[in-house]
Amino acid sequence: MSETESTAPESKPAITSYDDPDAPWNQEYTDTEIAHWNDGVIEEFRANSGKVGGAYEGSDLVLLTTTGAKSGEPHVVPLGLLRRDETMYVSSFIEDKYPAWFYNVKANRDVTIEWGSTTYRGTARALSGAEYDEFAAWVFANNPLLTEYQAKVTRPLPLVVLELGEPI
Repeated sequence: MSETESTAPESKPAITSYDDPDAPWNQEYTDTEIAHWNDGVIEEFRANSGKVGGAYEGSDLVLLTTTGAKSGEPHVVPLGLLRRDETMYVSSFIEDKYPAWFYNVKANRDVTIEWGSTTYRGTARALSGAEYDEFAAWVFANNPLLTEYQAKVTRPLPLVVLELGEPI
């Protein structure tokens, strides 16, 4: 190997379009893979103080634990953490229905938020009405991926504000 060759892995270019063919949501998966979509990300997040590789490398993720609206059981989902000044919020690309975590938050605002190596009690608040409209206008002016995706779907994207409580 010459002095100019690198042994470091090549970094992936940032995903800048919802239609990017390399984006994880544009890959084909089996039903079994979909059922366990987040398992590896959750395991890697917890093993590495909130850092993950692969398609989510470099992303600021949180693990959000909600209580199932129907089951009453805890459910963990990794979500990209977004910010509006000091306000932390999460959203999700949707298809024909909202994700389970969104319904869970609407039924019970008490959540657990794992961020980096710290776990917090917290609250999650699904925005609606005029508050949603004002916040969404800001989000769509500042988040090209969510803006691009919202233009493709008829239902409003879920917007949920997270508030950290005490560390656990």
